[in-house]
Amino acid sequence: MKVASALGAVFALLAALPAEAFAQPYPSKPIRVVVAFAAGGFADTIARLVGHRLAERVGQPVVVENRGGAGGNIAARAVAAAPADGYTLLVHTAAIAINPSLYRSPGFDLAADLVPVANTGSTPGVFVVHASNPAHSLQELLRSGRRITFSSAGVGTSSHLAGEYFFKVLARAEAEHVPFQGGAPALTAVLSGTVEVLSTSMPPVVPHLRKGSLKVLSVSSLARVAALPDVPTVGEAGFADFEERSWVGFFAPARTPGAVVERLNAEIRAVAGLPEVLERFSALGMDPHPMSSPEFAAYVRREVAKWATVVRATGIGPVE
Repeated sequence: MKVASALGAVFALLAALPAEAFAQPYPSKPIRVVVAFAAGGFADTIARLVGHRLAERVGQPVVVENRGGAGGNIAARAVAAAPADGYTLLVHTAAIAINPSLYRSPGFDLAADLVPVANTGSTPGVFVVHASNPAHSLQELLRSGRRITFSSAGVGTSSHLAGEYFFKVLARAEAEHVPFQGGAPALTAVLSGTVEVLSTSMPPVVPHLRKGSLKVLSVSSLARVAALPDVPTVGEAGFADFEERSWVGFFAPARTPGAVVERLNAEIRAVAGLPEVLERFSALGMDPHPMSSPEFAAYVRREVAKWATVVRATGIGPVE
């Protein structure tokens, strides 16, 4: 009887323990990272660079999956609906801060459905043309008087809005946007001559600049960047205070345990601070932006407000 009584007490004690007491340490299985844009673009490049080192640090595979479309909304919806256990993450750009004001119904609530985990860094936008294009500057491009076509990684991306705002609002040029589902196909369109100008972030175009197949007309930063010291800013082209930077951040489903978010934030920040990663960032023209999860959340809120102003200025949307 005493043995049975003791066993009953043990079982009662175990039943009273929280479920977390039996949980395996995080992570105990592969982590899936859903990139909101096509392979080969800015977000994908950074996701794979960081993901590879993250896997080494946490001792579990980090599997990158590209799910482009709808300005990144398709991927965001998928991750928002995933289990909040830290095993499904979203990699998105500044577009995630644009979509709430651009889309009538993006299919998710940024503030309620996702938690910002970590920012990796940001890079200025660039306006790029094929190496054979006769224009060597934005001024020459605009003086041509012809209708300009420009590609971007998709409707609602920061590069799309930068192109709309520059060509149509500031320069008042005849311009047509040609959207793609990611930076890689948008770049291919310019390489093939299908589209004249590419509005994008720096990382995807750097290899093509080195090969001489593309040339940059301008960078969308307030000062020239070290990676492209000979390329003038949009301000130098006569359009003062024009700045557009894209960033790449990691998000998780809302209600992901705080301890998991903190662990991921610490690991991603550690990866972004590795000498070889910093060297790669520098070569891509990307500046690291280490932040805690709450700091990144506050940054995202500021970005939402900023891009809402740009969306109103361009007159784009709402998009279905």
